[in-house]
Amino acid sequence: MTFINLNNVHLDFPIYNAQSFSLRHSLVKAATGGIMKRKKDVITVSALKNITFSLQCGDRLGLIGHNGSGKTTLLKLLAGIYTPTAGKIQTKGKISTLFDILLGSQDDMTGFENLYLSSITRGKSIVETKRSLKEMANFTELGDYLHVPMRTYSSGMKLRVGFAVATEGTPDILLIDEIFGTGDQNFVEKSSQRLKDLINRSGILVFSSHSKELLRQLCNKVMILEHGEIKAMGETEEILSFYDANH
Repeated sequence: MTFINLNNVHLDFPIYNAQSFSLRHSLVKAATGGIMKRKKDVITVSALKNITFSLQCGDRLGLIGHNGSGKTTLLKLLAGIYTPTAGKIQTKGKISTLFDILLGSQDDMTGFENLYLSSITRGKSIVETKRSLKEMANFTELGDYLHVPMRTYSSGMKLRVGFAVATEGTPDILLIDEIFGTGDQNFVEKSSQRLKDLINRSGILVFSSHSKELLRQLCNKVMILEHGEIKAMGETEEILSFYDANH
């Protein structure tokens, strides 16, 4: 059974060569972001603290909060990019991310080569990658451009290649940091449908967004993050109403 469990998780980032910082107090809360702490000559930023929640298969959790509130940091923690300073994280299931869709891409390689390389980089086997390569290529609608180096591509064309790879397969846990456009209007509509299909196939969704409309469409739960802490978490409408009343 797919699940996510976090128990009293903390994440601190040390700031090296911080002697040049002049902090008038031992604790400084930034206008956005976490809290800076000074202990002797070491300054750390408390990016996340006291994070405790559980998700089961079928949960679609939306993250909302000001810039620097910890949304992206929490997603990267769940993805295994960061290791908690304290506390315990337990996950079961295959994790896919949609916040670095050009992961593993190389500008000197062709579009086809990047489809292959990025798929392998994201954990697909060679057999799985070869099986899905034609479908991913067709989805990009780039045709013969897939045979030339990606350095000749526009940013929108590169996103098509990355998006085709990132949205292929059936993840147990899907992590998304915002939703972006991927080109002309027809392709945006096509990619939006592909993304919705991916979300429907996934066991658990954790989705960061400033768009309350998207959170209502995609999520059955919402978490408000503020300075790296959970301000509130619960059913979507209840929490968004609370958010509107307090922001």
